[in-house]
Amino acid sequence: VQLQASGGGLVQAGGSLRLACAASGRTFNTYAKGWFRQAPGKEREFVAAINWNGGSTKYSDSVKGRFAISRDNAKNTVSLQMSSLKPEDTAVYYCAAAPYIGTLTPEAPYWGQGTLVTVSS
Repeated sequence: VQLQASGGGLVQAGGSLRLACAASGRTFNTYAKGWFRQAPGKEREFVAAINWNGGSTKYSDSVKGRFAISRDNAKNTVSLQMSSLKPEDTAVYYCAAAPYIGTLTPEAPYWGQGTLVTVSS
């Protein structure tokens, strides 16, 4: 069972990036999926989550209105569209899967390997 995150890179402040997370080894179509991030020297923090059918989403206050999470169950993927990026968004971004949005915490059972997003000022 594997979650593979991709799409990170270097972008200037104000720019956009789209992260994607593909699952292999099993289907997560009945699971909530989400994104966390960890900046150097900081704890991993919640960014965004989406329920199994895309009908419910949740965002941290720091990204609300700038990031949008979506999923494609046919492709077993979840994406994070990031806009108006700020230097403080710089972090390693991880995708995760858990039975419900409420269980998408740092103790979630399934994790991707992370992709680095660097926002320059």
